[in-house]
Amino acid sequence: MSNNIILETQNLTYLKWSHIRSSSGTAGTFLKSESIINGKKVYYKLSNFDSVNGVIGHECINEIIVARLLTILGVEHLEYELIHADIEVEGVVYNTYLCASEDFKKRGESKIALDDYYRTNAEKAESHYDFCVRKGWQEYVDQMIAVDYLILNRDRHGANIEILRNARARTLRIAPLFDHGLSLLYSCMSDEAAGKFNLMEDKRCQNFIGSYSCYENLKYLKGKGDVFENKLRENDKDIIFEGLETILSDVFIEKIWNMIYERYKVYEDFCNN
Repeated sequence: MSNNIILETQNLTYLKWSHIRSSSGTAGTFLKSESIINGKKVYYKLSNFDSVNGVIGHECINEIIVARLLTILGVEHLEYELIHADIEVEGVVYNTYLCASEDFKKRGESKIALDDYYRTNAEKAESHYDFCVRKGWQEYVDQMIAVDYLILNRDRHGANIEILRNARARTLRIAPLFDHGLSLLYSCMSDEAAGKFNLMEDKRCQNFIGSYSCYENLKYLKGKGDVFENKLRENDKDIIFEGLETILSDVFIEKIWNMIYERYKVYEDFCNN
């Protein structure tokens, strides 16, 4: 998987979809499926789904945009593939785009949500951030906080950060960043709504680390300098949106890029002063 886009319609009607209720309070359902390809488990997910109108969201496209952004910034993350496909849900065939990703667990590893791991391993009165620092994950969570501000991630709850354990090998690691669908302009369903969207508004977000404000959470980065390996440049826009021109409107592309880049400038100023 390498953030590729498959534009030719694939027949994936054989996939069986399970319903996962949105944790963000949005209307509709997020459907997930999985299969084994060449001995590897592959996970699939749809954008927001409505049984009357079909796939009504564009969260899967956000996954590709954010994955490309993280590659540019040098942040470890889950790789996604965007696939144009026919799928079948409850006897009805829909033509849509979906995301595919390979299992990031290594052989022998099991996973546990960070909130569950914290509950059983934290010291008394230890904050979520301080717990991660003590465990050696400060660089990871600092980058996560910065990323979530750039994309206004509304859904970084404790189960969207995972710990991977291998009891036999006695190894413990934190999973690559994943699940960024509920970010950017995911709540906008039209060019008109996108055009009115306030790029810098500090919306309430579900953050396991810090507060409900992605902007306020930048306080953890104050004066630390750049937490990313690489910088974001204006010409990176072409890399981030390559191949998406026929999937997203010009309004969405311009608005999303302006959102990322303007927030990146705020982040840089915050971290270096």
